[in-house]
Amino acid sequence: MTEIKDKSIEQFLDELAGKQATPGGGSAAAVMGAQAAALVSMVCNLTIGKPKYAAVEADMQALLAEAEALRETLTGMIKADVDVFDKLMACYGLPKASDEEKALRGAKIQLVLREATEVPLACAKACAKAVALSRVAAEKGNLGVISDAGVAVMAAYAGLKSAALNVHINAGSLKDRVFAEAKLAELDKVLSGAETETAAIYQIVQDKL
Repeated sequence: MTEIKDKSIEQFLDELAGKQATPGGGSAAAVMGAQAAALVSMVCNLTIGKPKYAAVEADMQALLAEAEALRETLTGMIKADVDVFDKLMACYGLPKASDEEKALRGAKIQLVLREATEVPLACAKACAKAVALSRVAAEKGNLGVISDAGVAVMAAYAGLKSAALNVHINAGSLKDRVFAEAKLAELDKVLSGAETETAAIYQIVQDKL
């Protein structure tokens, strides 16, 4: 079966719009983050080697390496979201005729819900990193493509907030409230200051246009 990342944009959007539950918002969030990382890379690639930007050459080389590694991570998360959701749906489809079956089904659902909370949390963290990388691109990148650094930070922030919704919906179904609250606390740390930082980076870009 062809992975989402290997399909055309049109195919992905058709599947996103379709009657199947996957791909859904979690995969879309990962795509947003991956797009952000790719745009940071583009700003780097169009800055590196330009005599005018020789003073930031090393910084942009380092940023490019980080952005490309992050893009790979987020691209992998597109499939991770589909996989965990499909696992969860399979658990909900388990038999529940007897008390024993109900107990086994419930235990398996709770186990996968933990993973379904962790996957979007990891995506949120990756998108938050994309926000941070966007700042460097905005501060040091080629002015000819500086608007793309702004698009990068907005895509990263959209991915972050979108992934956060999936953390909340899955954590809300967990019976292990200690685990759930710990993950929500992690998410709060990731979200803390993200909106302000995104607005600041956007303003940096706007001021350079």
